[in-house]
Amino acid sequence: MDPTGKNNTREEDQNSYVIDSENAGELARLMHQDQMLTRGMGGLFPEFPEGAPLPAGGRVLDLACGPGGWALEVAFAYPNVEVIGVDISQAVIEYANAQAWSRGLENIHFQVMNVMQPLAFPDASFDLINGRLLLGFMLPEAWPKLLAECRRLLKPGGIIRLTESESGLTTSPAAERFNALLAEALKKAGQSFSADGRHIGITPVLPRLVRQAGFEEVKLRASAIECSMGTEGYYPMLKDWLMLQELIQPFLIKMGVATGEELGRLIQQATAEMQQEDFCGLYTLLTVWGRKPQ
Repeated sequence: MDPTGKNNTREEDQNSYVIDSENAGELARLMHQDQMLTRGMGGLFPEFPEGAPLPAGGRVLDLACGPGGWALEVAFAYPNVEVIGVDISQAVIEYANAQAWSRGLENIHFQVMNVMQPLAFPDASFDLINGRLLLGFMLPEAWPKLLAECRRLLKPGGIIRLTESESGLTTSPAAERFNALLAEALKKAGQSFSADGRHIGITPVLPRLVRQAGFEEVKLRASAIECSMGTEGYYPMLKDWLMLQELIQPFLIKMGVATGEELGRLIQQATAEMQQEDFCGLYTLLTVWGRKPQ
């Protein structure tokens, strides 16, 4: 880590993301996913119907921000708030900073940092810390450390806000099999809370993790994006799935859950089944938030 707090090493033990974080295809997928999730969840802060608890001059930290879609929208919606996004990928941080510059947003900037390591900010720096879909790289043993770091970084009364998911549910046998292989691979990689490897397992334990970290008033909000044929969410979710299955294949092969040939046939079958008139699908997310004690 250099004096600016940027993590410039690329060793595998520094980056547990299951997709190559420097892949241009993943950058495109994350840009698409950012918009899909914010819209599907009902906005930037749907759990605060009267508006986010962000004072003028407040500061927001977005963990593993990717190309910065959510953070950029927050900076635009709350011009009197400073927003900082951090991510391990140099490529996506460069893209996010370019987006902030092109939009003329002076209240946001992005830095390269690994959120599984101590972050280069002073104590009590932020009013709100956000994290969305960290399941792609977080190890179970890393969660308590990250939440302790978030508690250090939050001001008294500050809010931690985390959104995670499990695999979607569909009527496609092949898509369900693909999801099962992904869950099995994550279990083999040591990146799953599942008792038997059939799920990712983060959503049932997340509220407890937040409480154990010392946060108070811990609350939950579930969101559901319907992606059945003919619904508004169908094409965005199908596009995300098609991009993901291409990018995730090296991880599945590395974990030994299937060969490239097997995955190719399975993906082809799933794609055909997902384009049938009677296809149904649902993608659920769980947002958990709590306050640092005063």
